[in-house]
Amino acid sequence: MAAANYLQSEDQFLCSICLDVFTDPVTTSCGHNFCKNCITDHWNTNDQYLCPLYHKMHDVVPLKEGYEGKKAELGKTEAEIQQMIQKRQLKIEKVKYLVDLSEECADLELADGVQFFTSLKESAERGQANLIKTIEEKQKITKRKAEAFVKELEQDISELKKRRTEVEQLSRSEDPLHLLQSVQSLNTNHPPPTKDLTEVGFSSPSYEGIAVRAMANLEETLGEKTIGLLQTEQWRVQLCAVDVTLDPDTAHPDLFLSDDGKQVSNSDLKKNVPDNPKRFDDCNCVLGKQSFSSGSFYFEVQVKGKIDWILGVVRESINRKGEIALSPEGGYWTIWLRNVNQYYALDDPDVRLCRKSRPQTSW
Repeated sequence: MAAANYLQSEDQFLCSICLDVFTDPVTTSCGHNFCKNCITDHWNTNDQYLCPLYHKMHDVVPLKEGYEGKKAELGKTEAEIQQMIQKRQLKIEKVKYLVDLSEECADLELADGVQFFTSLKESAERGQANLIKTIEEKQKITKRKAEAFVKELEQDISELKKRRTEVEQLSRSEDPLHLLQSVQSLNTNHPPPTKDLTEVGFSSPSYEGIAVRAMANLEETLGEKTIGLLQTEQWRVQLCAVDVTLDPDTAHPDLFLSDDGKQVSNSDLKKNVPDNPKRFDDCNCVLGKQSFSSGSFYFEVQVKGKIDWILGVVRESINRKGEIALSPEGGYWTIWLRNVNQYYALDDPDVRLCRKSRPQTSW
């Protein structure tokens, strides 16, 4: 087996035309090697030769030059491959980092959510317990009042029965003197009840509104906890705050920008500004100079006193010329205030947003 390999390796140094070891070897673009003298008759005016094996015209260079050229070409290819590997490795590291970051954010959000709903559940359970306790205590008080009232009435009935018995006995007496004396004693010792039952009564209490008040208290607690959660979320988001300045190269000619790039307003006079691919020419828009490709960013825009505005984020590749449809499909994620108090998320179709009060800032 080794001898066969040795013979094969020797054949690699033999010219396929003269069958001898190469003399001044050259290589062809089709991959064959010959002695330069062996293919002299096959040259043409364009420094090409007719390959004896393929019978087609090909370029030819000295073997050493071809070797060095191929080696340089392989080195370049190797460098390109290494660069592609590095790019993919960096991409992998970035993806892994984003996954880890996503897990941290998910754990944090999950913890906040579980804490919020646990607190809400505890509040609901306390509200339910208070509701049951309030109704049960009210029912106990009602029952005690009813029992006392019934007992009082039963005592009256007992006294009245005694008086009725005595009256029946006296009514059968035939002794006038005894009758008169007994009647006087009866009225003195056992006077009839004088209580007016029309003024003393008992009515079942009303339980209406207890459950409604309990729900109102729970709703108030929910509102407070929701506000607290939103404040925590806003605080966390504000940790990613960025300082945004407006880019005058993107501003529509009808817009006026402050010198510090922090304010924008419509101008009555159309400015004479140079046109460029970044500038809006039909839609009154302006972009911020800052941009981002990943991660979390937070910024605020003062909208107090404004009756019409559009705010949001866009892709860098958006169309900025001519009429523009503001929608996520076109690379725009925006909200719009129009007609003083109508808020919309711009999409196809637009989505109406409900707010209890006008925002002072938008973020």
